[in-house]
Amino acid sequence: MKKILSLLILFGILASCSDDNKNASEKTGRLSVTLTDAPFPYDLVAEANVTIFKIEARFKSDDESAMDNSDDDLEGESGSEFILLMEDEIDVNLLELTNGVTTQMADIEVPAGTYDLVRVYVRGTNVVLTDGRVFDLKVPSGEQSGIKVFIKPGLTVTGGLSSDLLLDFDVSKSFVAKGNIKRVDGINGFNFKPVIKASNMSTAGSLIGNVSTTMEEMSTPLEGSQVSVIVADTINTTAFTDVDGNYMIMGLQGGMYKAVAEFEGYVASDTVNIEINVANNTVQDFVLEQKAEEDN
Repeated sequence: MKKILSLLILFGILASCSDDNKNASEKTGRLSVTLTDAPFPYDLVAEANVTIFKIEARFKSDDESAMDNSDDDLEGESGSEFILLMEDEIDVNLLELTNGVTTQMADIEVPAGTYDLVRVYVRGTNVVLTDGRVFDLKVPSGEQSGIKVFIKPGLTVTGGLSSDLLLDFDVSKSFVAKGNIKRVDGINGFNFKPVIKASNMSTAGSLIGNVSTTMEEMSTPLEGSQVSVIVADTINTTAFTDVDGNYMIMGLQGGMYKAVAEFEGYVASDTVNIEINVANNTVQDFVLEQKAEEDN
């Protein structure tokens, strides 16, 4: 009888521990943060470097998210809870992060709930031109208070599951060249005005494809072609093809868009309708025709 009673007590303890572990797992989820770069069109720049040394995310419980749905409300930021995602110096050449190349900044257990804002702390920013000149740039408030990046829609971390956040550092808008940008020796400096877009990858997809032309009945890739994604007659984002003519645009929210491909000396493609499906790749290839000599 004592043995049976002891076994019952033991089973009760094990069941209690199992319930505790289950409850604990439901209170936290895993958040992965990766960094990529919106394409930089200047072929006179060899490197665009930043040192990211801390990333925080603003946490809202489910109750707070239901009560306050205003994305741009920063009035209560000082009283909000910010979760530290990463605190370590990571040196990044943003020009290496194009066409789907990313680098992981954080992968950490965080409280389950909604995150609507990240703060990215940067320093050590510089630009290296192809002639070897280096321009060290000042970071406006990015080192002290962080660069504020809203997540729209907010990213919800579910207990026991993983969520993915993509930070897209737009180099072409963040590093503004001064002087004559048509020649490397004409550039005399840069202004740093950081522009970062946060994409909730659970509500986003990617556009991938190839841009080519036909030469002597053979398909030839067009490196450096620009692919533009258009929303409401306004360019939303762009990409440039690699040596094989391939491109990739990540972090597009699910829905309908238009896309067009262009390359100097070639007729721009027709503007096509594309549908971005969440957590999937939409494939769109373009074949461009060379302009007639009188058009060049």
